[in-house]
Amino acid sequence: MKNTAARNGVLIYVSPSDRKLAVIGDRGINNVVPAGFWKDVCSVLVDAFASENYVSGLCSAVSIVGEKLKEFFPYTDEDVNELPDDISFEE
Repeated sequence: MKNTAARNGVLIYVSPSDRKLAVIGDRGINNVVPAGFWKDVCSVLVDAFASENYVSGLCSAVSIVGEKLKEFFPYTDEDVNELPDDISFEE
């Protein structure tokens, strides 16, 4: 997450078996979003998950984070994907 030039990586962590989640932004994005932003995104996830709307909750969280990234770090033609898009599943 810390390997981006702008330090704007965001991790959305969900552990269903532990019933835990976190949304964490690296220094670059964390310094520009409003206070409480990550907590608000977590609340969207918690509310959706409580209603068993897992997919829509994740989609909403990703969209909210994406809008902030777009606002503060708009896409340019020189942009490259600096981090892998791997999804980790552990049994």
